[in-house]
Amino acid sequence: MNIFRQRQGQTFPQNCYFYTETINKFQYLLKDDVFKQIIVDSLKYLTERKLVSIYGYVIMPNHIHLIWYVHQMNGKESPTGSFAKFTAHQFKKKLQELDPELLHKFSVDKGDRQYQFWKRDPLAIGLTSEKNMLQKLDYIHNNPVREKWNLCRLPEDYRWSSAGFYLNGVDEFNICTHYKQ
Repeated sequence: MNIFRQRQGQTFPQNCYFYTETINKFQYLLKDDVFKQIIVDSLKYLTERKLVSIYGYVIMPNHIHLIWYVHQMNGKESPTGSFAKFTAHQFKKKLQELDPELLHKFSVDKGDRQYQFWKRDPLAIGLTSEKNMLQKLDYIHNNPVREKWNLCRLPEDYRWSSAGFYLNGVDEFNICTHYKQ
């Protein structure tokens, strides 16, 4: 499937977004692989049910970047809402089990919830062209090697990213689709 369509000589996206979700208060919750796996499990659920296609991703210590195509709603809920809700429930459950002290750092005084793991209003930018898509892929794949993070030497060495998939075609988590498909 080609995610872009031609309209009067210009290329426009069809529900394809560069999406950033950040942990509340910029805490490094995702530093632990157990919590990264929760992200992967949620993305796997959404892709297996053909609600989204993941064209690129990186899971950083306190945020994630995705390039995804939203195909359809998950019942009455958007895939982004399903993702945030599922991961928040799993984070809470895992922290209750492993680190109740850290769980307390996510407590909030809000009527509709006791904890908040994701910052409000994630960033979702519609992609307008293949060039724009490639710029965002380059950005997310190079995020782990930036001096601020220094999580690996080469982008493809970072396990929690689609960089290796684009370099060698291997997708350890089976969640990624090449953007040209």
